Parts: sequence; structure tokens; C-alpha cells
Amino acid sequence: MRSDLIAICSDHTGIEYKFLIINFLKKKGYKIKDFGFNKSGKKVDYTDFVHPTSVFVEKGLAFLGIVICGSGNGAAMTANKYVNIRAALVWNKKTSFLAKKHNNANIISLPALFINKYEALEILEIFLKTNFEGGRHRIRIKKIPINPQ
Repeated sequence: MRSDLIAICSDHTGIEYKFLIINFLKKKGYKIKDFGFNKSGKKVDYTDFVHPTSVFVEKGLAFLGIVICGSGNGAAMTANKYVNIRAALVWNKKTSFLAKKHNNANIISLPALFINKYEALEILEIFLKTNFEGGRHRIRIKKIPINPQ
């Protein structure tokens, strides 16, 4: 798995956030795989972009995925259809911290309608700096899939 590659996508609601986040991450030295949406003024279905992003992360081609839609719920629900994805809807610093520390989330879903751009970057910064705690949390994570491994 590449530890410097991040997959990202958004729907029409999150497009400005996506471009802001891409620039932020590139300045930090990360490589980005952008799965779209890239045109403003048109409404699209977040699922069309979240599915390929999730597959890319599930295959281990990126260590993290970022999905952005209006509420963050639909994008997280879509990503979580994949067995090896742990997508977390994050809307503040604490949920970002816990998503990584306790759940070892590999996709974060940002709700563009409920956080501002500064908060989005702050949430992402915390997520990137937080390490997975392991231990009892590792046992719980193994129980998440319907057919635990």
C-alpha cells in the first residue's frame, strides 16, 4: 500500500472543498488520485464517484480515501458497502480523531453543507496525524464485516 497516495472525490456540493483539500495535501507532499467530480454548475450522483474511490482504497492502491457530499451520509454509506472499507462520517475534530484512533478508518466522508472549508482542513489534519490505537479496537474492527475474517 502506498503511504503517500490519497484518493479523493466529491459530488457537485463538495467540489470547492475537494480542490481546496487537493492543494492542501499536495503542499504536504501527498500524491492525489482524483476520481472527480470536476465541473461546476451540474448536479451529479455522488455514488458515481464514491464507488471507484472506494475500490481504489480497498485494493490498497491508496492508504486513505476522502469522499465529499452534502451531508456526508450518502458517500459514507456507499463506501461502506465494500468489505475492507471503514468509512467514517466526520464533522469535527473529535470525530476525526476517534475515526482514526479507534476505528482505523481508511475513508473519511466530509459533509460540505455542515462544515466550513477551514474546518474541513482542520479535520483532515487531525486525521492524518492520528495513529490507530490497536488493541481492543483491532478486535472490534475484525467483527465489522458480515463474515468476519
